[in-house]
Amino acid sequence: MGKRNHLKTIRSLQKCIDEHQEKIRLEKLRELPNLGLIRHWEKEIRAFEKGIQQAKKRLGR
Repeated sequence: MGKRNHLKTIRSLQKCIDEHQEKIRLEKLRELPNLGLIRHWEKEIRAFEKGIQQAKKRLGR
């Protein structure tokens, strides 16, 4: 993949992280937040962050 594709991947993953953080924020505001769902979103955020790091590493090559 080229530089442009890696940058697009980074932007896309960052957007997903932002969306998941908003979902977590809204879920925590509920009277009875679903902690399992919050943990799931946090796990996905970690995976997205790992993908961003990999894309940044490939950009450095």
